[in-house]
Amino acid sequence: MKVLVNAYACNPCHGSEEGVGWNWVRLIAQFADPWVLVASYQQPEIEDYLQKHADDLHNVRFLYVPHKPWHYQPTAGWRRIEGSVFKPVMNIAYALWLRDAFKLAKSLHQAEQFDLAHQLTYVGFRFPGRLWKMNLPFIWGPVGGLENTPWRFLGVLGLRGAIYYAGRNLINSLQRVMLRSSRKAFRKAQPVIAATSGIQQEIKRWYGVDSRVICEVGPPDNIAETILCRNPGEPLRLVWSGAHLPGKALPLLLKALAKLPDDVSWQLDILGEGASSSNWRRLAGELGIAGRCKWHGRLTRDRALTVMEAGHLFVITSLKDLTSTVLLEALSLGLPVICPDHCGFSDVVDSSCGHKLPVKSPEGLIHAYNETIEILAGDEQQRQKLANGALRRAGVFSWEKKQVELEAVYKKTLARQPK
Repeated sequence: MKVLVNAYACNPCHGSEEGVGWNWVRLIAQFADPWVLVASYQQPEIEDYLQKHADDLHNVRFLYVPHKPWHYQPTAGWRRIEGSVFKPVMNIAYALWLRDAFKLAKSLHQAEQFDLAHQLTYVGFRFPGRLWKMNLPFIWGPVGGLENTPWRFLGVLGLRGAIYYAGRNLINSLQRVMLRSSRKAFRKAQPVIAATSGIQQEIKRWYGVDSRVICEVGPPDNIAETILCRNPGEPLRLVWSGAHLPGKALPLLLKALAKLPDDVSWQLDILGEGASSSNWRRLAGELGIAGRCKWHGRLTRDRALTVMEAGHLFVITSLKDLTSTVLLEALSLGLPVICPDHCGFSDVVDSSCGHKLPVKSPEGLIHAYNETIEILAGDEQQRQKLANGALRRAGVFSWEKKQVELEAVYKKTLARQPK
């Protein structure tokens, strides 16, 4: 089976979208021969990986769309644009890359005669690419981006964060209705793969199309075999990880921790950095908890996992996400998870491995964090039960199981085609 894959973001050395692209290409390569259209700036790291791992992905052909001055690259200038109100400029640059990728795709198809096409990354619904216009069976997904940030939580994001996410909500709402290319792509796809059940509901609501849920991320290959026990008198070690941006909403946790009774011993390891780092550090000082917070900054993946491995609980506060790779990493290390009951967290976390907290109001969510952490700080037996459940839950989302699901999708898609 020869498959043409559009994976602008695809890199073996990074997480987020690039990690999604890379891991899904690896899945496809287990049962098909993918030809992958990739942004040219990814080439050095992809080629370096392939040279060091000659036996891996031997049946994959990476095709680097020739770079143009208006194509996005992760330079300092482009990163400033990406994190500002001018982000639509980046979206335009990506749309122009998709146009050039489509030109290359058409010429490749004439020579190679692919069996189907798959739009992979970016996963956002507003970027369906153009492969759906080809005379090929078309698969789109995992798809995300359709859900808005809860309006009632904008006040906790700071002024710039509130303006940014309010604007994003408005644009998102308009684009769900007005983007004709997305609507056509949803109707052409056989099938659509939704990243979360919430996205699945939004696809049905706005486009009347059924979709299949396959979580966009998975755990590391090695899931821990034992859990870390907390010794008597040892502080409860909480871990938080993510980009320091308003939507990650770390202040919800900081305010919850500040309200814990004095006899609850805890410490918080904070991974990552970003535009909100200084404001969050200042808030921790104002709340009187700076001495219990350790700011690690941006770490390599291996060092980050080492910090997480020494923790007792993993806390997520993000108000806008899909599922997040770090969630599966935490479960694979035996860390119970406390998170908001929304986004992809709702699909992954259940009562066997953590606590999902209702997203009704900022004050209510802060209180729920505070109460849940206090309970688990005083009940090591329950925490250990959840830790063992975390290891089992991580296995449910293994890449091996995703491969079986994705292969079934491909076979069903091809079986629908006229002989």
